[in-house]
Amino acid sequence: MEYKENDWKDTPIIIPSLDPDEKLPQVVAAVIDIGFNRVILVDDGSSKENKKIFNDIIHKYDKCILLEHSINLGKGRALKTAFNYCLINYKDSCNGVITVDGDNQHHIDDIVSIAKELSESNDSLILGARDFDHDTVPFRSSFGNKLTRFTLKALCGINVTDTQTGLRAIPIKYLSTFLDMEGERFEFETNMLIKAKNNSINIKEIKIKTVYIEENKTSHFNPFKDSIKIYILILKFTSASFLSSIADLLLFTLVYSLLKTLDLDVRILLSTVLARISSSIINFLINKNMVFEHKEDNKPAVARYYTLCITQMLLSYGGVYLGTMLIKAYPTFVKIIVDFILFMLSFQIQREWVFKKRTSFEKAEDI
Repeated sequence: MEYKENDWKDTPIIIPSLDPDEKLPQVVAAVIDIGFNRVILVDDGSSKENKKIFNDIIHKYDKCILLEHSINLGKGRALKTAFNYCLINYKDSCNGVITVDGDNQHHIDDIVSIAKELSESNDSLILGARDFDHDTVPFRSSFGNKLTRFTLKALCGINVTDTQTGLRAIPIKYLSTFLDMEGERFEFETNMLIKAKNNSINIKEIKIKTVYIEENKTSHFNPFKDSIKIYILILKFTSASFLSSIADLLLFTLVYSLLKTLDLDVRILLSTVLARISSSIINFLINKNMVFEHKEDNKPAVARYYTLCITQMLLSYGGVYLGTMLIKAYPTFVKIIVDFILFMLSFQIQREWVFKKRTSFEKAEDI
């Protein structure tokens, strides 16, 4: 399906909102005045008093559609409701959707830029990226975004400058992917980045104006409660791998305690090998199916995994033996330190090499 120059005007603009004020009509007026033909409002369980704002907008603009939740279900659920509507009604008549916050903090020029980028490049999740070093950014927003940005990069290999931006363009072919994922509230937007990474969806950022009106006091984002949900989501992405590490440590300690008659180097070597053989099976299955969601042929992944596993096992043995000799500590204690360092390195290698999903182009080369 090819798109003409002005097709960006047919891109549905999705605006989720809870108990809006006068800023929401301003946002709707701006996107319609600039030429967008489809505006989808999602009332996420607003109070009776605030529903009048939605009704006034719908009566004023025939290009607006209102979807409603009877109770507050969260921003993530509101976006999913809109995604589902678009897949049913616009799947063959648009190249994607754009999500916009209803607090008038996304400049209309930036919304248009994102829409045009989507028309030209409909194979990427496009993010409108704010500058969090700007003087107008409240401390809680700046600190929270930078911490989440660091965590996502370190644990998930996702390098973006604005993790919580509400201005996003999503190609229509990826809507069902993001519709079928966890996250009902603000954590949904973080999960979208992780899902994109897991599915080898390119993430592209476009710089936008940094606007915070009245220090963003009308935002329903709870810095403590919603941040906890976001970090639980990120930790879930990595924590499954710790199960195999615990199994490896327990097996190492058990075998080491049973081989008391052998020399230290032999005890550590046998304990390391026997523990790693057992824990590697657990680690492979958990990482393949739960952490990295690798659905491709097992054979190449198994070969890469055990190449890494044997290398890691030899490094673990050498590190534990040398550490035990140097600091005269019990081997299990030394192993905790050595294997933690190796685990962090191994996790990055598994993510970027062992279980890395190939793109459609790479798969096509095999045909």
